[in-house]
Amino acid sequence: MDLRHSHSVRLNDGHFMPVLGFGTYAPEHTPKSKAEEATKVAIDVGFRHIDAAYFYQNEEEVGKAIREKIADGTVKREDVFYTTKLWSTFLRPELVRPALERSLKKLQLDYVDLFIIHNPLAMKPGEELLPKDASGNIIFDTVDIRDTWEALEKCKDAGLTKSIGVSNFNHKQLELILNKPGLKYKPTCNQVECHPYLNQSKLLEFCKSKDIVLVAYSALASHRDPNWIDPDIPNLLEEPILKSIAKKHSRSPGQVALRYQLQRGVVVLAKSFSEKRIKENFQVFDFELTPEDMKAIDGLNSNFRYSKLKFAVDHPYYPFSEEYEP
Repeated sequence: MDLRHSHSVRLNDGHFMPVLGFGTYAPEHTPKSKAEEATKVAIDVGFRHIDAAYFYQNEEEVGKAIREKIADGTVKREDVFYTTKLWSTFLRPELVRPALERSLKKLQLDYVDLFIIHNPLAMKPGEELLPKDASGNIIFDTVDIRDTWEALEKCKDAGLTKSIGVSNFNHKQLELILNKPGLKYKPTCNQVECHPYLNQSKLLEFCKSKDIVLVAYSALASHRDPNWIDPDIPNLLEEPILKSIAKKHSRSPGQVALRYQLQRGVVVLAKSFSEKRIKENFQVFDFELTPEDMKAIDGLNSNFRYSKLKFAVDHPYYPFSEEYEP
């Protein structure tokens, strides 16, 4: 058995992605050094899939952690699957490669394993992450995502990334790319919010039919950044059904929520900067949920979205107005 590829899924371009990933997003008030420490702990614990993004503004720290773990012999570069994302201010085709090169420079790495479009909502190019007008509204841009995709294909051909994909795309936006004349590479994955309250069953079915991997973010729905999330939302990890299933298996509700995704064929990201939680989140390969457990968790779905991107409701590419949106 090829141990390097156990707990991995084969992407449609032949590369392998570990099915459990470590998320590096942190709210603004979190010191950047925390991302470095947590990434080192994650690699020590066994995580080999690191999910990051230019928008998170901590790639220097995450890159440093990866390089240290390579230097001390814990991992080789080829053991680590590193994802970065193209932010909305760089969706114009001519800005795509320079954006990836900027991330690589911060990381001090020669290539990333996966480069994905963070979301389809183009914003005004420039150094501001969230460009706003005098009234405080986001300034959008008009870019055809098919042109952006072509620029990602060129990054793959140039060896700057092994695989390319998308995030926060609905099925119609995926089809725009899949049906693009002259398409060279299909998206390998679509990273979307996915947890028992928003289980994305229709989008998952669609992605599977196109050999696109669905990657779940906010899988524990524990992200509480008031800039993006309504503070009055229900806490998934306090959900009685998850708690009772967890108790039955002598596990935590978080472990059950992660295991649920793995058994559905979803690649799942777990984000925590607490050493205890990082260790706990990796312990999901040595137990199995029963069909009854899976059915009970399926029953929690209420299409409840934590991250609605409300600021972009009027954008022509706003992804969440479709029935099986991301």
